[in-house]
Amino acid sequence: MNYRASLNVSRIAIYIVLSIVLLLCIVPIWLVLVNSTRSTAEIQSGITLIPSSHLIANWKNLSGRGFSVGRGLFNSLLIAVSGSAVTVYFSLLTAYALEIYNFKLKNFIYVLVLILIMIPMQISIIGYYKYMSILHMLDNYLPLILPGIAAPASIFFAKQYLESCVIKELIEAARIDGYGELAIFNRVMLPIAAPGAFTMAIFAFVASWNNFMTPFMLLSQTRLYTLPMLVKTLRGDVYRTEYGSIYLGLAISIIPVIIVYILFSKYIVSGIAMGAVKE
Repeated sequence: MNYRASLNVSRIAIYIVLSIVLLLCIVPIWLVLVNSTRSTAEIQSGITLIPSSHLIANWKNLSGRGFSVGRGLFNSLLIAVSGSAVTVYFSLLTAYALEIYNFKLKNFIYVLVLILIMIPMQISIIGYYKYMSILHMLDNYLPLILPGIAAPASIFFAKQYLESCVIKELIEAARIDGYGELAIFNRVMLPIAAPGAFTMAIFAFVASWNNFMTPFMLLSQTRLYTLPMLVKTLRGDVYRTEYGSIYLGLAISIIPVIIVYILFSKYIVSGIAMGAVKE
């Protein structure tokens, strides 16, 4: 009886903590959506959880200030989708090499990957900008996409995931059948690692979509701006800033991320769960 009572208390405590975490995650997003329906005066007057009636006015002001929602969405999708595909494929390929093959610098490379995870991106951004300037690759999407080839955090996740799902006997059987190493990876490993690949793709997509600093430093032409950069252009001085329009732009920018998460959230759960289990 005491055991059951303590178990029920533990469950209630867990539910309370999870409910608080859920509110902490949902309330900021809901506030953005609510503020996108309010006027600047209402936003400055205080916080409310009830939507207002200025959504159409905010949209007219948003579209009237040269804010091209379609162009920003296209630019952001192009960078995010391409960058995610590059990140997932090459991270899995690198992790596959570290997991399957034995070579002299294997441990050194893996330790180097762990070290690179700990280095903040902001430390190298100035040097990266100068390097891209020397290569005449400013105002170009390639510097925003190609770095996904070497994504330390994704490589680490892929390595941990492959440790739980790699079947070396299957690889040996494919070699006996005459498959090349790249064909084995593409035709055998990628289907097996699909849940982990989807998980990595979602994280890479969200990180690329929300990335503001790197595009802000590398892109100067308005037609190339991503959606977060276009939202930044709405900010005027304190006397003429339309906060309702800014919140509407922010709301539009987070909708694709929410849709992607809703559609593929089950892959996040299964991918992380599989990556946490080792034979």
